[in-house]
Amino acid sequence: MKVFTYILIALALGLIVFNITLLDFKNLFEGNSMVALIGIAASLCAICILLIFRMSKMIDEKTKEM
Repeated sequence: MKVFTYILIALALGLIVFNITLLDFKNLFEGNSMVALIGIAASLCAICILLIFRMSKMIDEKTKEM
């Protein structure tokens, strides 16, 4: 499960990089730039959720040891 979450985080980072290449900084809130901004925000949310999941698994493992 640990490797799987790291793979998903890497994929989300790849999507962020891809979406940054689609941005048009002159018209940031129009056309494909808006879609790219939504994709960047969604990827950041996915990374946060995966990190929270990893932390909860670490806490679960530590409480089972006690």
